[in-house]
Amino acid sequence: MRALESWVVEPLQTFLTESSARLILLMTTSGQVVAQHGFARSFEVMTAAALGSAIVASTEELARLMGASRFGAVVHGGSRQSCMLAAFGTARGRWIGLVVFGPETSVGMIQLFFDQMVEDLVGAAPREAVAPPMLAENFERELDSSLKELFGR
Repeated sequence: MRALESWVVEPLQTFLTESSARLILLMTTSGQVVAQHGFARSFEVMTAAALGSAIVASTEELARLMGASRFGAVVHGGSRQSCMLAAFGTARGRWIGLVVFGPETSVGMIQLFFDQMVEDLVGAAPREAVAPPMLAENFERELDSSLKELFGR
């Protein structure tokens, strides 16, 4: 398991143990990864985060167009693997959970333990404000250099 903040680890580990989920990804609504378990490569994590946040954003917009409040969760069922996407609020802002699970568990069990994990995360989240990220002094020069190297210019 990998987590950016240590207070996320215990609720996430409890969820994994109780739910029998195969993979989990916690991210902000912009797709920034907060924690993950089970993904083999960073490319997979970044792709799942981008797609997951886009799916939640489009689903919330559909709900708004239909005059409904936000949907609680989106579940995609498969014969060998299924996934659930759900957004929730924390003291650190709105987050999204993406959970992949197999036939050894059920959607109901995943939702039950996910809801408990959310309660645990909300209770464990530090209340102090998070400082906005600061760009390094030479960020623009390094970015320009990296882009030139990447695109051969």
